[in-house]
Order: sequence, then C-alpha cells, then structure tokens
Amino acid sequence: MKILVTGAAGFVGRNLCENLRNIRDGKNRTRTGRIQVDDIFEYDKDGTPEQLDAFCADADFVFNLAGVNRPQNPAEFAEGNRDFAETLLSLLKKHNNRCPVMLSSSIQASLVGRYAGSDYGISKKAGEELFFDYGRETGAEVLVYRFPNLFGKWCRPNYNSVIATFCHNIANDLPIKVNDPAVTLELLYIDDLAEGMFDALEGKAKRCSYDGVTPLPDDNGAYRHVPVTHRVTLGEIVSLLEEFAAQPATLMLPSIPDGSFAKKLYSTYLSYLPAEKVAFPLKMNTDARGSFTELLRTPDRGQVSVNISKPGIKKGEHWHNTKWEFFIVVSGHGLIQQRRIGSDEILNFEVSGIIYRRCICCPDIRITLLTSATPRNW
Repeated sequence: MKILVTGAAGFVGRNLCENLRNIRDGKNRTRTGRIQVDDIFEYDKDGTPEQLDAFCADADFVFNLAGVNRPQNPAEFAEGNRDFAETLLSLLKKHNNRCPVMLSSSIQASLVGRYAGSDYGISKKAGEELFFDYGRETGAEVLVYRFPNLFGKWCRPNYNSVIATFCHNIANDLPIKVNDPAVTLELLYIDDLAEGMFDALEGKAKRCSYDGVTPLPDDNGAYRHVPVTHRVTLGEIVSLLEEFAAQPATLMLPSIPDGSFAKKLYSTYLSYLPAEKVAFPLKMNTDARGSFTELLRTPDRGQVSVNISKPGIKKGEHWHNTKWEFFIVVSGHGLIQQRRIGSDEILNFEVSGIIYRRCICCPDIRITLLTSATPRNW
C-alpha cells in the first residue's frame, strides 16, 4: 500500500509517518502483517505541485492532515484549509484515483456555541463539504474526522495546544497562566489518534453523527471518530504536571494506570524535558555501616531503595506491625535472618550475588541482615 500524508511535517503528520514507518519496518507488534505499507509519500508546504501530482497518481490511501491553524491573516484559513483540499481532490480526479481519502477536520466545524462564526471553523466546514461532494461524485470512500483538542509528543508549545504550552513551560521552569481552573477540555492523545488512523487503513474506522460537538456512535453516520478521548479540567492538568515536575525531589512515581489520561500526560511531559533534566541525582545516606539510597516512591505500593552494607555489618534488627518487603541481592554474599517475635524460632536465608527475592509479610517477623566479606547486597 502506498500512503500519501499531507501536512507530513506537522504535529499529527510527523507522529503518523513515524508510526507508519514502524509498520513498514515490522516494528509494530499489533499492526505489522495486518497493514501493508510499501511507500509513504510525505507532502508538506515546502513540497512542489509536481510532487503532489505524482503522489496523487500513485496513492492507495490519502491522509489529508494539511491545514492552517493560526494565520496572520484570516483569509489564509480558506487558502490553507478549503483551497488545498480542492486542489488535492482535483488531482485525484485527474488521475481517476478513487482510493480512500481521509480529512482532518475540527469540532470547530460544528459552528455551534463558542465556535459560531469562527473563521477557522467555517474553512474546515467548507473542506468537509468538498470531501462529501467528492465522495458522492466519484464513489470514493471519504473519511471525515472532527478532532477535539490534541496533545502528545512533538506538539508545538505557545501555538494552539494548552497542554504543549504547559508541559514546555513547567519542564523549563517558566510560568503558566490559568484564568479558570474549572474549564473542561475534551482531549485526544496522539497515539490514540494514530490507532484510529490504523483502523481506517484496515477498513474499521468508527462511524458517528454529531449532536453539536458531541460525536454519537452511528453505523450510518457520515463522519468517523476516534472513540478514546478524555474530559479533564485545566486545574487537574496543572495539578498532575506539578506532581510530575516535583518528582526529582519527592521521588514519587505518579499513579498512571494503563490507558489513563495521567499516563498519557506523563509521557507527554517527559518529552518536553530539556536534556539537563532527563537525569537527576539521588541522595545517598552514608554511615559507618554502608549506605542507603531511595530510588522512588509510589502512592500505594511503597518504595524502592538500594542498601549497600560493608563486610561483617548487621543492619535491620527491627520489625513492623504491617509490612511487605522484597529483597533482591545483586552482588555480594550475606545472611538474611527472620526472627519470630516472642519465640526462639529463626529462619536463615544465605544469599549471594544472584537474583533472590523474599517476601516478608507477617507482622511479627524480625529482620537481621548480616553481610560477609563481599561488600554489596540489598
């Protein structure tokens, strides 16, 4: 399959093209073998009319992601959105190429509520009508998506994404401004968008109709949509980002369940860190016995730490009413002893520099760690 991506250098285009390369090169475990990618035709504003003409002649699928978001002159909305769509469709008709064609539109094309009268929304709506007319005229499959607010890696800060701006500023110790923390945004993560595009390539795009800006699943709907979005307030976004930024001091690994907005925001935030913040020092507490270094904490699963003991040293000799602990010995040789409180019963575990794990889960266990002549164990 030869795939044309217009707007290939933009935020969505770059993410899509990199993901298509993963499929082409056999690196996508779920889509490789299900989607055949032979060539990726990348077209952007610095491309030539001749290139676009050649791409339209050969493409088996078109992702039209080209568009204008923040022009200096409002007239550029029509030029960059409607007019380019017209050029693209004309070239496909010229070559009698009836391959499926996707349009990246916006919820602003609904022209309802705060979007009524929007120049951007009007240009996007006009582009939608061009695509629907093209589908009726040629019989080609047309897939029109009205995307909400997008976020993820490579999104340009201080442009049209509040999350990109907040991530960039907080990662670089710059101020942010929130006028109303209660404002709610509907957000679509770039990786979820890419998965939706892969569904489109497989002929499994989700259909919908619209009630205002709300997509309604509809097997006969004229539009397509990516069903995985998140509704989050500005205050919640800022609170999470401040937690992420404090991690070098708190060592707190945030709660980021699979598929959660927090996990997607955390991944996005990390992509904006400057090089000098990617790594950070840990505090090593040392004394005559050795050292103890905490690596990270979690909100609900305790902490992870490194304990280095000098030869012949005992550590521990205390107990907890309620505690689970795992010991993994990576180097050295020693003895872990567990004493049952109120008795002479002792369990001895001689350990060495191989992976070893022991769960201490009884409330009345006493732990003594005795190292031998080699210096390192946990």
